[in-house]
Amino acid sequence: MVECEYCGDTFETEAAHLEHLGEHHAGELGRIDERRVAAATGADEERLPVMGLAGGAAVLVVAVVAIWFLFLSGSGGGSDATGVEGEPLPESGDDEWISQVETFESEGLQHAEQGSQIDYAQRPPLSGDHWGRAISAGFYAETPELPPLVHTLEHGAVVIYYDADALSPDAEASLKAWAATHDGTWASILAVPNPNEDPKGEYVLTAWTHRLVIDEYDAEAVRAFAAEYIGRGPENPVR
Repeated sequence: MVECEYCGDTFETEAAHLEHLGEHHAGELGRIDERRVAAATGADEERLPVMGLAGGAAVLVVAVVAIWFLFLSGSGGGSDATGVEGEPLPESGDDEWISQVETFESEGLQHAEQGSQIDYAQRPPLSGDHWGRAISAGFYAETPELPPLVHTLEHGAVVIYYDADALSPDAEASLKAWAATHDGTWASILAVPNPNEDPKGEYVLTAWTHRLVIDEYDAEAVRAFAAEYIGRGPENPVR
């Protein structure tokens, strides 16, 4: 049996599972799942005539973003968008940051009924029971519901909670770049507003049972935390 990680439904075959993903979760899929669904349904062949234009546009976008990070973000205003967002992650994080990480005992990892109320010892939560669906990588202007965010942590994600009142344009650009670079089902980065009215810090970096609080944005802190924890969730570690 194959279980849908987005809603918890089960299917006898992978083909049925992929068909379900395409019909019911098209807007939630990460790039890897999108490719799997496209390959199973033949959508890749249908897109072939426009791939040249799409590929050219993608190259142009990447070039513009690279120029922005390398030149504009490093001039004058003390920008923290340093360009490290697109670099490969090391196997572990810099001890300067990892030594500041708090680690908590797991609150469990059971699936709960979709829509059910779940209380977490930590807020933002770092583990615990959660709904059957997860949240895709990305920068969010509104905080998704917490139970699927916990499921996303179980998948190996890093969820960065930001204080919307303190978010600078440079920090937002950097967070969007991190989320765009790391968007796999089992190794993603999400940036969402902190649900606490009185956040512990301007940025709270979370992984399964781990938390790093920083008072001002630093892309190197994100790099260190992601290197240490992304892709190493309890459900299906890929690093």
